[in-house]
Amino acid sequence: MGLTVNNQLTLLQDILDEQNGECCGHVSEYQQIKRLVKSMIANDSITDEQLLQLLPEIYNYGREGESSQDLPMHITMNKQNIDNWITAIQQTNLQ
Repeated sequence: MGLTVNNQLTLLQDILDEQNGECCGHVSEYQQIKRLVKSMIANDSITDEQLLQLLPEIYNYGREGESSQDLPMHITMNKQNIDNWITAIQQTNLQ
């Protein structure tokens, strides 16, 4: 049984929140971010327009993090974006 959209959003939120709070991440987390976003886009499962516009940004964050030589700096440079993404996910997940 696969994850529901709400499960995927919750997992994505948890990963982003942890990276943002601890200012560190692992390559596997960035790969997971990419897989989650790719799955949500492919399944056409997100109906919230704001989140739909943010998903490609989140995917790119995962892609860039996967190959980053300085993960703490990558997170720091995206801190404001991560905050915005988490807020958008929380709003979508409450609906």
